[in-house]
Amino acid sequence: MNKHPPGALPVVQLKIERRSNHPWIFQKMVERPEPKPKPGSIVEIVDRNGEFAGRGFYNGHSRISLRVLSSDIDEAIDDAFFARKISAAVNLRKDVLKLDAVTDAYRLIHSEGDGLSGLVVDRFADTLVIEFFSAGAFRQRDLIRNCLLEHYPGSAIYAYAEEHVQKQESFDCATPTRPKPTVIHEHGVKFHAAPGSKHKTGFFVDQRDNRLTLAGFCEGKRVLDLCCNSGGFGIAAKTIGAASAVVGVDLDEEILAIAEQNAHLNKAKVRFVQADIFHWLRDYSGNRAEKFDVVILDPAKMTRDREQVIPALKKYLDMNKLAMGAVKPGGILLTCSCTGLVSEAEFLDMLRRAAFYAGRSVQVLKVSGAGADHPWLAHVPESRYLKAVFCRVE
Repeated sequence: MNKHPPGALPVVQLKIERRSNHPWIFQKMVERPEPKPKPGSIVEIVDRNGEFAGRGFYNGHSRISLRVLSSDIDEAIDDAFFARKISAAVNLRKDVLKLDAVTDAYRLIHSEGDGLSGLVVDRFADTLVIEFFSAGAFRQRDLIRNCLLEHYPGSAIYAYAEEHVQKQESFDCATPTRPKPTVIHEHGVKFHAAPGSKHKTGFFVDQRDNRLTLAGFCEGKRVLDLCCNSGGFGIAAKTIGAASAVVGVDLDEEILAIAEQNAHLNKAKVRFVQADIFHWLRDYSGNRAEKFDVVILDPAKMTRDREQVIPALKKYLDMNKLAMGAVKPGGILLTCSCTGLVSEAEFLDMLRRAAFYAGRSVQVLKVSGAGADHPWLAHVPESRYLKAVFCRVE
């Protein structure tokens, strides 16, 4: 066991007093240690007065220089620490949330939300997908893999990190062999999941609860699923919600092929259209076609750059204004944003302005987010990225 008792770790000093319990400490707040520990090393953190401030991952190459894992002076960051954290995350999903009763696909570890900064793990039936967001989590990859296999023996493991993360965090994660595509189950509906594709998994588990809620509005209704991806909302609307007709629109031909497979898998009649939603909605409005009872708008992440938040909000406004034009008076609009840099308040203000420019009145029924398998700590709101707003549009 790699136990690191107090005093046995490299020490990194802060330029400040530690007055926050947020796990991220940025580079400008940290003194440059000599010698500099390797990216992802476990270190002891002291404040500018030399007082103990925590233990965690250090990365002098990253904007987030320190990721605090524990502020308990008596808690070592060793094999047992990671085993405890992973066990607690598994127990939350299995014993508290009882997710296995409704699905075999869910977020198993949600980074800071489960006390493991820079680590995300998703379960897709017998495949576990590990995504590294920090050099520290990557350095613990063998231990993480072994702990996960204790809970899910026999599972295939697919571990990766996106190129921009590897560059920012200064580590090299070789591209692994893609596992076989699998079929997952959610509330009785089946979906293909393909880890390692350009769509990461080909399926988004974070919208599971919102798909079920949306289905409750769909009986006998005409449904439009914009940015439909692999068809999750549209197929749930048809199979669970008993919609009379469903149209899915997406620009990506490859993901629409998966959506077609998902519809076939569930014997669900859904019409998929390959088109840019801006052009499609403008043509639809211009043709004065019959409006839809239910419209879903769930676009991809708009930006990772804080400097691009205002342009992202402008794009959200334009697409929401057009989407409202496709909703029948009294109909339902579910509009979503997975852009973490856009706050809930900013997203709701955008929705207000979109309604004004569309000449529509929006009655907000529910503001939701990711499922409970994506927990977030009250002092780490960055983990709360998904906004899902259910509206009635007049």
